[in-house]
Amino acid sequence: MPTEEEVHEKLEQVIDPELGINIVDLGLVYEIDAEEGDIHVLMTLTTPGCPLHDVFREEVKKNVSELEGLEGEDIEVELTFDPPWSREDMSDEARAELDFI
Repeated sequence: MPTEEEVHEKLEQVIDPELGINIVDLGLVYEIDAEEGDIHVLMTLTTPGCPLHDVFREEVKKNVSELEGLEGEDIEVELTFDPPWSREDMSDEARAELDFI
């Protein structure tokens, strides 16, 4: 069964197509639960009206399902906007890359 750390590493491979930075460094991932072969990812988007919400959901599922013993139906991606995302959620590296320092 994959660990939360392994799932986290896979999420670092999911790149925001508009910003070119992974969703972990952007601060979009709020929580990862890995229990009994099921994965739950609680995440947000930079704006509630983001037209890429389905793209992110599918990319998360695709990347995480590469972990041994998982299939797409074992992975739930929940989007929330509470709390809303802010620039302060980003890693220092992401802020530097986007000139938000």
